[in-house]
Amino acid sequence: MERREFVCKLGSSLAGTAALSVSEAAPPGTERSASEREVQSEHQSGVRTRRAALMKVGTQHGSTNEILRILAAFGVNNICSSLPSMRLDENWSVEGLIRLRERVESFGISLDMVPLPLSSHYITKAEMPHIMLGKSPERDREIDAICQMVRNAARAGIPALKYNMSILGVVRTGPTPGRGGASYSTFAYEKAKQDPALTEAGPVSAEEYWERITYFLKRVIPVAEEYKVRMACHPHDPGMPRNKGFRRVQTVLGSVQGLKRFIEITPSKYHGINFCQGTVSEMLQKPGEEIFDVIRYFGSRGKIFNVHFRNIRGRFLSFEETFIDDGDVDMLKAMRVYKEIGYDGMMMPDHVPKIPGDADGYQAFAFTFGYIKALIAAVDLE
Repeated sequence: MERREFVCKLGSSLAGTAALSVSEAAPPGTERSASEREVQSEHQSGVRTRRAALMKVGTQHGSTNEILRILAAFGVNNICSSLPSMRLDENWSVEGLIRLRERVESFGISLDMVPLPLSSHYITKAEMPHIMLGKSPERDREIDAICQMVRNAARAGIPALKYNMSILGVVRTGPTPGRGGASYSTFAYEKAKQDPALTEAGPVSAEEYWERITYFLKRVIPVAEEYKVRMACHPHDPGMPRNKGFRRVQTVLGSVQGLKRFIEITPSKYHGINFCQGTVSEMLQKPGEEIFDVIRYFGSRGKIFNVHFRNIRGRFLSFEETFIDDGDVDMLKAMRVYKEIGYDGMMMPDHVPKIPGDADGYQAFAFTFGYIKALIAAVDLE
């Protein structure tokens, strides 16, 4: 998106003169989104109505009192907290989670989501490694703990949990220089060192990976459905070549086809995706053209539970993580699509570039929060 286009669009939106955006059709065989049904109703009645944007700016930046004060000042009123604990302990008890929720709410902020101790770490640093190693009975004990965390979250009034199913962690190569001397996180497959040739998990075929994912979902999602807690899984970041993988691990959640298979494993409205738009863009050859229909595919099925709203420059196996307005994806157009599908969850900054003198990333995050809030305001008035 050109800066001039965004400024003009925001200005016209705030003046109340923005035109209605016509939604593109959802993929064949999908249910129509709420916005599409509204468009049909408008066509039949001859009356045009403004559709509100339901998205809200959110973050997973942290939940210390210091950070909550900053978020409240920025008008970031919905968050995912920091990890309560790496294991099932007092912090994961019903009382501990209620204390966390009430402390967040004391700043005027809603605790919409909490992370499980299934982070995007390399396997030797994973909180509960046996789930992805597929080693029983240890994995059964870890899954039992996850199930209890789901129950406790529900009893504490927390509606959603996010998690990863990672062995490799987040793989990157050396950073590249970005706008104004900032540093952009970068991945180039041909430059990535696959040394040693195997991870501590050993070779993991696609079939083995799917078995471990399925084993977990078949145990956990029925509990989530019983207690009405949405489970949002992050894709593998980044995707790797099919059948080649990385260090002989196949990243089955690193492609759009893999994510489609994932959401079909357990038919539940509480089973979905922590939709990292940046990571999904990294799976595509032409993200600036292809990402919008991917959003429609998962959004029209009600499978997007959270959005990491970040931009990239490049394509599958070769990309940079840019500032939100400096990549290949038109983020205003993307925001329109989230409105089109009726998405009502958080739009989060995720990875942000490193700026000299901004050690904690507060300035980079502040810029991104403001940009997201402005995009939501723009599409809300269309």
